[in-house]
Amino acid sequence: MIEFETIRSFFEGVFQIFPLCFSLSFFILMYGVVSFLLANTGGWAGLAEHYQLQDSFEGQKWHFRSGRMGLINYKSCLIVGTNDEGLYLAVLPIFRISHPPLFIPWEDITTSESKRLVIIPYLDFTFACVPSVTLKLPAEFGNTVLYQD
Repeated sequence: MIEFETIRSFFEGVFQIFPLCFSLSFFILMYGVVSFLLANTGGWAGLAEHYQLQDSFEGQKWHFRSGRMGLINYKSCLIVGTNDEGLYLAVLPIFRISHPPLFIPWEDITTSESKRLVIIPYLDFTFACVPSVTLKLPAEFGNTVLYQD
């Protein structure tokens, strides 16, 4: 027969673990919700509907780059790549929930100089299939992306 002390110690252990499990589950849920909201607010989700990367990307890549998409500032978490066919965009893997890697053909991209945000000049990238979304890259890096060999 099971003793009362055994049952009591079992439930004490469960109640000690429950807050940790609940906190971890809540954090994961909120992380996913916030990532989803950022992707939809900034325009990444709209771009993914048309330009989601289907295969692996081969070409020049720059990691830990910054850019803006809509109201969302992707500070040092972008991976930007280029090859002869187009522009590759991804976020660092830890932030990839709701942000699939993108590949946009050059013929779908137009660029223009942006008004300065504070003191840094930006280069605007707009996309044919989703003209309402603009990616702003610092002008110096944006020109490197456009004119790299």
